[in-house]
Amino acid sequence: MSNYKKAIFASGCFWGTEYYLSKAPGVVSTTVGYTGGKLLSPNYKQVSTGSTGHVESVLVEYDPEKTNYKTLATLFFETHDPTQKNGQGPDIGNQYLSKIFYNNEEEKMIAEKLINILKDKGLDVVTVVEPAGEFYPAEEYHQNYYAKNGQSPYCHIYTKRF
Repeated sequence: MSNYKKAIFASGCFWGTEYYLSKAPGVVSTTVGYTGGKLLSPNYKQVSTGSTGHVESVLVEYDPEKTNYKTLATLFFETHDPTQKNGQGPDIGNQYLSKIFYNNEEEKMIAEKLINILKDKGLDVVTVVEPAGEFYPAEEYHQNYYAKNGQSPYCHIYTKRF
């Protein structure tokens, strides 16, 4: 029985989101997938239409003795543009929105506090914070995509914001 915790973040293409989060100290595993919509067990073809309500997201499992939710949420905000309204980089559509899916009130408060810090710095943050729901893993060929293909993200760039 592990004491690992889970967090779910969506910031555009899940390949880039996973790329950065998987490298964070204390992260045990990452799984790319879909969440936030009403369709049961969606697949990539369905989600890519932008009509399912699901966003491409990453489920992060982490060791709370080595990292914490605030550190991961900070990394989330520093590896995408939380001000872009209809996608991320060249990826446009509802399936690429910036969202944080919280598991409890503490995570919600941390996410909202980070958003307020960014807004105080003049950023028009559009990241949505909502309760976590069912998470559906994506097809195997999407898992650890950049690690498998020896590439780097094209729409996620690290930018220090805090």
